[in-house]
Amino acid sequence: MTNRIDTVFAALKKEGRAALVTFITAGDPNATKSLEVLKALPAAGADIIELGMPFTDPMADGPTIQASALRALTGGADMHKTLQMVRDFRADNTTTPIVLMGYANPCFQYGFEKFASDAAQAGVDGLIIVDLPPEEDDALLVYTTPANLHLIKLVTPTTTEDRLKAILPKASGFLYYVSITGITGAASANFPAVKKHIESIRKHTGLPIAAGFGIKTPGDVAAFKSAVDAVVVGSAIIDRIGVEKVSVANDATAFVKTLRAAL
Repeated sequence: MTNRIDTVFAALKKEGRAALVTFITAGDPNATKSLEVLKALPAAGADIIELGMPFTDPMADGPTIQASALRALTGGADMHKTLQMVRDFRADNTTTPIVLMGYANPCFQYGFEKFASDAAQAGVDGLIIVDLPPEEDDALLVYTTPANLHLIKLVTPTTTEDRLKAILPKASGFLYYVSITGITGAASANFPAVKKHIESIRKHTGLPIAAGFGIKTPGDVAAFKSAVDAVVVGSAIIDRIGVEKVSVANDATAFVKTLRAAL
């Protein structure tokens, strides 16, 4: 069975364009508006959607995404409701890949086997578990692989070639290049340095490479699009969602359209 992530990257490779990956947090600012934004993202230009699994103790997220998770949790968000969001999205959209991004603890508490099964059945295509290193990921891979879920791996500016040897054998879908040494939304990426490192990583893998963290504006997207297979924008979108407005979905998707235009 072909994974939607593979299908999108294959199509965009023929098109000669990088993918736009958008991140939102499930349940932010509330369940209704979050689903509205999720459903509106593909038409605004999102090729792949990362859906954050709300968690109280993130290690990689900056203030913007932390605040979004707390808003969601305060509103009653949990893993069951996150998966229901995916099911509701799939009722109207069967083609746009969805990647759940978050931390190991909520998945472990749900039960790795049940989580992988329920996620796949809901219509999830991949997982990014930020704090699950390759030395420990077999506990999840044993369930994600038969469920046709990609377990997407992170690489960073400090990832050495020796470390790549541990990361790449179990990576699938695409590599997520964390383009800053820091938390989300904290700084802007140094494009020349990132480009050089990504070129060296490509010598070791044929997987598509997406760059995220520190990519905030259409200008950032335009700068990165020639060096990567996908650009990821999260905090800058959530900034539009976190403001109390009736038109949250309109404001967020209007911004996403400017990001897509930069590609």
